[in-house]
Amino acid sequence: MDYVGLGRTGLRVSRLCLGTMNFGPETSEKESHAIMDTALEAGINFFDTANVYGWKRGEGWTEQIIGRWLAQGGRRDQIVLATKVYGRMGERENERRLSAYHIRRACEESLRRLQTDHIDLYQMHHIDPETPWEEIWQAMEILVQQGKVLYVGSSNFPAWQIATANQLAGQRHFMGLVSEQSIYSLQNRMIELEVIPVCRSYGLGLIPYSPLGGGLLAGALAKATEGRRSTEEFQMEVEKYRAQLTQYEDLCKRIGESPSTVALAWVLSNPVVTAPIIGPRTTEQLTGSLRALEITPDEQLLRQLDKIWPGPRGEAPEAYAW
Repeated sequence: MDYVGLGRTGLRVSRLCLGTMNFGPETSEKESHAIMDTALEAGINFFDTANVYGWKRGEGWTEQIIGRWLAQGGRRDQIVLATKVYGRMGERENERRLSAYHIRRACEESLRRLQTDHIDLYQMHHIDPETPWEEIWQAMEILVQQGKVLYVGSSNFPAWQIATANQLAGQRHFMGLVSEQSIYSLQNRMIELEVIPVCRSYGLGLIPYSPLGGGLLAGALAKATEGRRSTEEFQMEVEKYRAQLTQYEDLCKRIGESPSTVALAWVLSNPVVTAPIIGPRTTEQLTGSLRALEITPDEQLLRQLDKIWPGPRGEAPEAYAW
C-alpha cells in the first residue's frame, strides 16, 4: 500500500479510503467488521463515515458499528478516522446544520457512538448559508483545542466557499480546511472546472466519492439486472449512457482490466487526488478494488477514456470563456 500526505498536512493516509455508508443499511455488522479487518490487513488506514449514515436503522447506526469494531482493542491508533457533521440528527430544530450549538453536540455524540476520544478528520457535510464562518470556525477551534478534533475538512463545497473559508481561517491563525470530499468519476467530472483548482491552490487533499459513478462504471451492461442495478432508476441511467458504456466496457475488455479497476485507476491518476473512497458491501468487493493500485493509465489510455467520457474542456475560466 502506498501512502500520501493529506493535502498540506503531515498526515499520511492510504491511497484508498474505506467508505462505510453501506455498513448497516446494506451490510451486516458481522460483514462490516470483516471488511474493516481486511482493509486494515491490506494497509488501508483511512476510514470515512458520517453521523447520518444508517440513520433509518437507528441513531448513527453506522458509527455505532465502527465503534464496536474499534472497542475490540488495538485498532484506533492504526487508522485515520474521518466523520461528518451537518445532517439532521433528530426532530428538534437545532439538531442539524453548522451552528456552534449543533457542531458541539454532534461531535460529542459521534465520539460516543465511535467509542473514541478524538476524530482525526471532522468534515462539514454541506455548506450552511445561514451560519457565519466566524461562528463555525470558533466552534471548530474549540474542538481542536480540546483535542477532540485534529483536522477539519469539507464535503460538497463549491470552490468559492472553500476559498472564503480558508481566507477567514487564516485571519484567525487557524489551519482551516485541509481536505474536500466531492463526487468525482469518469462519468461526472464537473469538479475539474473549479473545485480541483482551488484544492490545488489552497493545499487541500481531494477525497473523491462515488468513483465508480454509482455503479455505472463497474460493468453496468454486463450486470444490469443484479442487486441494486435492477431498479428502474438505475436502468434509466444505463439507457442514458448506453453508447458510452458500450465503448467503455469494450475498451476495458481490450486491455484486460475490469471496468471498475479502470475507473478507479483513472481517478487515482489525478495528482490532486489523495484517496478515492471505496464503499464495498462485501469483502470481495474490497479486495477487488486493490487491483487499481497496481496499474497506472498511460497517456494513450487516458486519451481514449477522455474521448469516451469528456470532461469540461479544462479548468475555469478557459473552459467556459474565450
